[in-house]
Amino acid sequence: MQDAQSASLIDVVLPVYNGAATIAESVESLLQQTITRIRVLVVDDGSTDATAGILADLSRKDARVVVITKTNGGIVEALNAGLSHVTAPYVARQDADDISAPDRFARQLATFEADPGLVAMSGSCIHIDADGRETGTRYAIPDPDAADDRAIPSVEPYLLHPFLMVRADAFAAVKGYRYVLHSEDTDLYWRLREHGRLRNLPESLGKMRLHGGSISNASLQNGRIMAIHSQLAAISARRRAEGREDLAFPRTALAEYKAASDLEAMIEIAGRQLDPAERDYLHTAAAVKLLELASGRLYEVDRKDCTYVRSVYASLSSAQLARNPIANWAYRATVKRLLNQRRFSQLKALLDVSVLSRTIRLRIAGA
Repeated sequence: MQDAQSASLIDVVLPVYNGAATIAESVESLLQQTITRIRVLVVDDGSTDATAGILADLSRKDARVVVITKTNGGIVEALNAGLSHVTAPYVARQDADDISAPDRFARQLATFEADPGLVAMSGSCIHIDADGRETGTRYAIPDPDAADDRAIPSVEPYLLHPFLMVRADAFAAVKGYRYVLHSEDTDLYWRLREHGRLRNLPESLGKMRLHGGSISNASLQNGRIMAIHSQLAAISARRRAEGREDLAFPRTALAEYKAASDLEAMIEIAGRQLDPAERDYLHTAAAVKLLELASGRLYEVDRKDCTYVRSVYASLSSAQLARNPIANWAYRATVKRLLNQRRFSQLKALLDVSVLSRTIRLRIAGA
């Protein structure tokens, strides 16, 4: 049992699955923090590579490394398993392939101490590739106060998840993560902001690895699920703000989503617990979100999705496009990308001259 003098100020929840190539470097970056009163709660989510041996060696060398071993159950289950072991007043996050700057925790703690109303924070980061080389790009930090649950698509109160720090009592108040598939972090932020302010620091807190193995890059099917659930998180936040019954996010829904053939079919599954106005919003917002996601991922929208997206955009007025700049931009960017890639089948399915001309006019007008 730790005494009051040595008890951790920060418990870090770090889930890992088959992370043998990067886990040691990631954990070492936490052990080298200028704030030393920490515990690193590493949740080994059923790894089948050399991860377990590496973690055992790390924990032997430094008692601050606590290994929690479980059968594979996915990111939400792993995160909540780690949270169940938290005893510190602050909870930090890190992924198994990312690296924290040595003074990350010191800067975050100082920010919390200066602002009692702040419940969660993150910041910018430097991007590195799979081999750890800096790419020359940085994460562009959004303003969580600009969140809008009615925009198309919703503007999330986003904090960079691998460098997140949260007051432990706020985490307890929202009861951890929910099965908002591939958008569990977004849903968490909508719920945390009901308990206090969120903030992103402008400076880099560490290095984030960009590679094709991440969930968001993995497949078009995962992209569709993320497009839908990121918007369900906004609808869920809207319901709570209005004092209405919240949405349910059962873990068992994943299999049904994965069996669906396209975005429209998935939206029909998601829409079962929504009222007509919410279903209309989801159809539009998820279609736009998929275009936005595909612009920065390793997958591309297929012909069937393009046909559906075209019908959604055709129903939007110029005023709606003007009020939602991401919708305006995402359509033009997708048309340009498909043309450059010579994906003429998808381009033909997506292209609507009326929509394109309206988005171009809005761009010229500065919308």
